[in-house]
This record gives sequence, structure tokens and C-alpha cells, in this order.
Amino acid sequence: MIRWLFKWALRLFALAVVLIIVFLLSLNSILRVVVEHNIRAQTGMDAEIGRFKLGLTTPTLEIQDLKIYNPPAFGGAPFLDIAEIHAEYDPVALAEKQIHLTLLRFNLAELDIVKSQSGQTNIFELGKTAKPVSGRPGTPNFKKQTGYDFQKIDALNVSFGKAKYIDLQNPANDREQTIGLQNIVVPNVKSASDLAGLTLLIGFRSNHFFDPLIAKPQKPGALQSILNLIGVAM
Repeated sequence: MIRWLFKWALRLFALAVVLIIVFLLSLNSILRVVVEHNIRAQTGMDAEIGRFKLGLTTPTLEIQDLKIYNPPAFGGAPFLDIAEIHAEYDPVALAEKQIHLTLLRFNLAELDIVKSQSGQTNIFELGKTAKPVSGRPGTPNFKKQTGYDFQKIDALNVSFGKAKYIDLQNPANDREQTIGLQNIVVPNVKSASDLAGLTLLIGFRSNHFFDPLIAKPQKPGALQSILNLIGVAM
């Protein structure tokens, strides 16, 4: 009897080890699906992630080839094409429910701004189906959304490829602008105000591409909902 129980204990142990290995091998795939679902829930837009990797032995997170798509009213084409998000974080701070990123590398390959047949612009109109967050309207609160306090980003490394404007009412208005920012480093980011210099640089490199949009009354929409996911309040 003891020998029989011992054999079954060994079999159960071996099964547990196999299941753990399978889970660890599948973890990134599971998390990729979860992140895609969360983006869809927060913004109302479909998302696809080419590669998702959570470091098991190092405090790193890497997302590659993230595409977030416009709904049919805005043509269904990609809204954001993010080539890479690479984050390195402080595990001690994370254990204390704080977000302290030692490095965040963000490579936005393409931003597509679309004006619909009805005259609406995607960056202002999308995201209205996002789940509401308690607190004052229009005031994103990272802690209320995630349960974590955002502390700072020691080094923010930003690349921005190009922007497109697509007018479904009048394709003659379509235009494209190369931004061409590569590995611009912003140190010690604690709030959106620390990004003022980066914003000015993007404005300079965009050759007034965004001026007509800035002149319009801005309403919180899809872009803000996406920024909320990474804790950036505009």
C-alpha cells in the first residue's frame, strides 16, 4: 500500500511539474490575450499584439507590434501602430503597490487620424464606450483605475515615425507627415508636465500637422483612454 501511494504521489508530483511548465510556457500568450481584451474594454477598439513577453527572472515587460484599430465608422484601419513598448520596473516598489519604471521605451510607428463620413474625428470621438472611472469627469486617476500609485519614470525613450490624416468625406484632404523622432530621452518623468519639451519637439518636427486639430475643442476620447492605460493624464 505504501509503495502504491508513493508511486501515485510521484505521478501527481510529475503532473504538477508538467502543468507548471505548460503554464509558464503559455503565460505570455495568456497575458497577450488579456491585454488585448483590456484595451478593447477600455477603448471600444480591437487590438492585436504581435509579441508579449513578461520577464520571469528579470523585471521587464515587452510588447511588440501592437495595433489598435478604428471601428467601421472610421474605416476600420489601424489607429495606432506601436512598434515597441519596453518597460523595466522596480519590483520592490511594485510589491508596495507603486509603479516606478526605471526605463520605458515607447516606439510609435504610426498614428492615423481619421475624419468620418459624418464629420467626426477619431481622436475626439472614440473611447466613449470605455468603462467609467469614479471621480471627477474628465480627470483620469491612475490609482483608481489600477490600485497602484504612479511614482515616476527614470528614463523615457520615445520614437515617433509618422502621422496620417485620412478624410473619409473628402480624400483630397488626406495627408501624411514624417515625424522622424528616434530615441529621444526624457529623464525623471513624474507627471504630464514633464513631457512639455517632448510635445514642443513633436510640434516642431510635425511642420504644423496637428495645428488644425489643436484649434478644435477637445473632448476626452480614445487617445486619452489609451493613455489612461499607461497612467498618462492629459
